[in-house]
This record gives sequence, C-alpha cells and structure tokens, in this order.
Amino acid sequence: MATIQINGKAHSVDVPEEMPLLWVLRDELGMTGTKFGCGMALCGACTVHLDGEPVRSCTTPVSAAVGKKISTIESMEADRVGKVVQQAWMDLGVAQCGYCQAGQIMSATALLKSNTKPNDKQIDEAMSGNICRCGTYPRIREAIKTAAAKLNGGR
Repeated sequence: MATIQINGKAHSVDVPEEMPLLWVLRDELGMTGTKFGCGMALCGACTVHLDGEPVRSCTTPVSAAVGKKISTIESMEADRVGKVVQQAWMDLGVAQCGYCQAGQIMSATALLKSNTKPNDKQIDEAMSGNICRCGTYPRIREAIKTAAAKLNGGR
C-alpha cells in the first residue's frame, strides 16, 4: 500500500512498488488525461510533473513518487501557468489529433515555470522529448511564446 499526492489530494493505492506511475494514474485512479505513447520514455505523451519537474510516467515507478507532489494534466486548469498555457493552445489551435498534447502542455508548463522568457533554443530543448506525429511543432512553439508573453504582462 502506497500513498501518493496527486493534484493536491492523497490517494492510497495497493499496487506493486515497481508499477509505472502511468498505470496507477490511468488504471487504478481513472485519470486518463495522461496518455500511453511508447512505454519507453521516448515520446512524452505520458509527461506529468513530479515536484514540479516533467517526468515520463510510463517509466517512473510509483515508489519513486511516494512523498512527492504529482501534477497531471487534470490539474492544469487550476494552475496559474498551466491555465495560461492551455489557453494559448486553444487560441492558436495547436492540437491536430491531440493525442500528444497533454504531454506537450505539461512540458511547456514546466518550462514556463522555470523560465518565463524562453528563446527558441530553450523552447526546443525543453520540448525535445515530446513527439507530435501531426507535426504541430511551429504552433507549439508559438503557443509557448504567446503564453510567455501573457505571463510577462503582455497580451
């Protein structure tokens, strides 16, 4: 039995300690916003925040999350930066198929929490582990810049 903090709430789960956090979120707790992509931490669809840092939940054992704060896409509308990022995504119509977008938003939010004025290189580095099969990378970069401007007092 493990107790983990997800989106500000404690959840007790009776799962093997090596079970990937992704499966705890999706299968045990019904939080399906975090997506399964590759299962090898290569695509970023499963990105969540662990103590504010973006991690791939498909390869993070639940035991590594005990005692830490986990944030998922479900909590981003209540997060000041996450909400701005989500709005920029909607305003610019970033999503095409949308499958990877939860992971993209989680990585972008983590970036803007640590750097409110990222340049193109910093955006590319922060987003490099997130794959979009639809190729919406130019819109993703523009949405990050739009969110950054808004967070810095712009429109």
